[in-house]
Amino acid sequence: MNSLAAEGKTEWPELVGHKIKEAKEKIKADRPDLKVEVVTVGTSVTEEFNTKRVRIWVDTVVQVPRIG
Repeated sequence: MNSLAAEGKTEWPELVGHKIKEAKEKIKADRPDLKVEVVTVGTSVTEEFNTKRVRIWVDTVVQVPRIG
């Protein structure tokens, strides 16, 4: 067994399409040892692999953009 498998869950495909808050809560419930980062698609981020980080990539406009 590799070290990642020994630490627990490493992916959450069931969260695709869920609200960010729900996704963060589920990840933290499954793996409280991880830091969860919400990142807008297109944002520059470091490329190093970090076994204690999960990134939630978002790109959906949820309300009509308007002046005001």
